[in-house]
Parts: sequence; structure tokens; C-alpha cells
Amino acid sequence: MRKTLVILTPGFPENEADTTCIPERQIFVRVLKETYPELNIVVVSFQYPNQPREYRWNGIKIIALGGKNKSGLHRRMTWIGAWQKLKKLNKDHEVIGLLSFWLDECAFIANKFSKKYAVKHYSWLLGQDARPDNKYVNQIMPDGESLIALSDYLVDEFEKNYGITPKHVIPGAVDITLFKPQSTQRDIDVLGVGSLIPLKQYGLFIETIKFLKESHPDVKAVICGKGIEMQKLKDMAALYQLENNITFKGELSHPEILEHMQRSKILLHPSRYEGFSTVLLEALYAGAHVVSFFRPMKDVFLHHHVVNNIDEMNAKTLTLLNDTGRGHDPVLVNSMTQMADSVVKLFGNELYREVAIS
Repeated sequence: MRKTLVILTPGFPENEADTTCIPERQIFVRVLKETYPELNIVVVSFQYPNQPREYRWNGIKIIALGGKNKSGLHRRMTWIGAWQKLKKLNKDHEVIGLLSFWLDECAFIANKFSKKYAVKHYSWLLGQDARPDNKYVNQIMPDGESLIALSDYLVDEFEKNYGITPKHVIPGAVDITLFKPQSTQRDIDVLGVGSLIPLKQYGLFIETIKFLKESHPDVKAVICGKGIEMQKLKDMAALYQLENNITFKGELSHPEILEHMQRSKILLHPSRYEGFSTVLLEALYAGAHVVSFFRPMKDVFLHHHVVNNIDEMNAKTLTLLNDTGRGHDPVLVNSMTQMADSVVKLFGNELYREVAIS
């Protein structure tokens, strides 16, 4: 039987054209398959797609449970369905481990299964699951050895909130094959990419564009994303008379996002909480400078400018905009291939050597 890695996730793309569903995670799964073609990968998706079915995505078997994010009895039935699928996979394949995206219900089921059937399991802390209101932490009671953190920041955050130190750090990454040749045209001054929700603080983005307009009347900004604050932000832009300066693009496909990044001078990322924003990594590789409130890793990245408040954000963005010699060379922090290697190594050096050579 082929060695099989089972990935458990709240959601997964319904087909190859669905590039907006957890883009960084779907890219990781695809690159993992490309890097280790002899490894059988099966994805069990709890909530999305909405209809229960099994299908192939880039040659990978996807088992959609169709939970639809319903609560109560329906969610319990989704969990039972997940358990049954795991039992069958463990019977029919040589399952070398379970990998949960986020420390949530997926990790809860995987943890119980790993204990009953002695299958190795890792939970990957990816962002808000490290915050202090995660009810699954007390239900799972994980040890540090079973936890992977996406960044040094998440290690510190989880330790602060739960007294448990994740032992493994596998940082965010980009798939460099998705980028087109670098454009010499940087016709977007300031770019924003993300969900338009309170956590992401795009009101501060608009405040910064208002500040920049005082010295750059024709400043061109673009916001890519959708969310509950869309109309509020549009109203704010209108109040500041920024209709000719800020374009709201809505939700774009992942390739379109990367194209916008390669046209941008600066990515402004005002979120008040991030695990390790893939947007930040992609923008750096696209040649943009990044201004944000968070430093995900202890290392300092070229072209990443960390600020402490809105005044510093305004000042740094203005300085970068005025600096015609700032440079836009790609900055690669970590590649998806390196990320794939790091994950496979956790499930055994024998597997890593065997598959890497084949």
C-alpha cells in the first residue's frame, strides 16, 4: 500500500478554478503533491464544499463532508462522518499521519483518532486559532510536540494564551511559479489586499491615503477584497473625497491579485492581528514594499517595514512613495517547496528520503 497523508481542513476548493478558497493552503497541497508524487494525499474537508461528495482536485482525492457550517446535531453528524472516513482510509491505506489545518474541530477529531489508532497527528496553527478564545484547546489539551506554528509570532501568542509552546515552526511561503516576469510598470502607488472586516482595519488604509493626498493629489490606491465593511469603507472614501484616488476591486482571483502586486509600489497591510500573512510574502516576492503593524518572524525581511501606529504608518508610506530609488527586486522569504519538505520531514525522515529521491 502507498504511504498516505490525510489532511483535515474546514474547507477546500470545489474545483481547480476556485482560487479564492484558502488560496495559501490549496497552493501548499498542490505543491506538496508535485514535490512528493509518490506520496498519496487525501483531503477531508468538513464544511465546504457544501454538498457531500468525493472528487479529484489536481489529481488529489478530496472527501467533502458538506457540513455547511451548521451547528448542533448537524455538526455532530459531520464529525461522525469524518471519523468513519478516517477509519476507512486507515484500513485501506498505509496512513503515515494526519495533518490538521488550524487548531479547530478538524484537529479535535484528528487528535481523538490519532490516540485511538496510534497515528501521528500534527495541528498547524495558522492565525486566529492561537488567540485566547479557542475552545478546542481545552478539549484537545495538545502538547507542544504536536503543534506546528506558522510563525514565531504565533509561537509566542499561543504560549502567552495557553502556556503551551509549539515545538515546530513552518513559516508561510509562496509558490514562485505563479508569478509572471516582473513588470517595469508600477502604476499602483498603494495596494490593499484582504477581507474587508474590522480585524483588517482598512479604515486606517483610507486614513493613510487621505494623508498621502495632501502631498500627492493624484495618488492611486487599490483595495482588493470583499467583506461586511465594504460600504462603510466606500462611504469613508467619499467623505474624504477620495473617489478618484481609491478603487475598490472587490474579490479577485488569485492570479489577478498577484498581477496587481507586481504593478504596485507599496502594499499597505493595516491588520491588527496576523499569523503570517501570505499576502505579505507574495507582495515581497512581487517586488512591492510592505508596510504593516506585525513582524511575524524574528528575522527582518528586506522591504518589509514594521510600524507601531497610524502616524508611523503614514510617515513610512510617504517616505517610500517619495523614494524613487527604493527598488523593486523580488524578496523570497520561503518557498512552497521548502514548506512541503518541512512538513514531510515531520512524518519521518525515511519517508522524506524515499520520496525525495524517487
